[in-house]
Amino acid sequence: MELVSSQICKTGDIGIYDNLFGGKLLAWLDEAGGTFAASICCTPYMITLKMDEVVFKKPVKVNDHIRIYGEVKRMGTSSLTTYLEARRFNFSSHMEELVCSTTITFVRIDEYGQAVAISEEIRQKYEHLTNK
Repeated sequence: MELVSSQICKTGDIGIYDNLFGGKLLAWLDEAGGTFAASICCTPYMITLKMDEVVFKKPVKVNDHIRIYGEVKRMGTSSLTTYLEARRFNFSSHMEELVCSTTITFVRIDEYGQAVAISEEIRQKYEHLTNK
């Protein structure tokens, strides 16, 4: 897996019980995954089709650093499925702890919002993941 994004939990990101608001973390995952998918597919035109189940395993507090890692799980004709993990990073111990993970599917679109094929060259690069 590769590092896709990192975030710092700020006071404005906190919900009840002094934890990171879950919707904020979902937005971070979606944005990181979309950017990751766009860079792989060499296009800015990627939209979220679906996000699978997310289980929040650990709380995130103010000033916690969150690292989001991703990898391609499946490549379709116009879609790309990514697996993402959000990990809390501890600067003192240099350890990471899994906060949550999910699978998100993105679709390549044109300027009119219609699905278009990911280039054959890119799909061949991920041929081993096609149609799984």
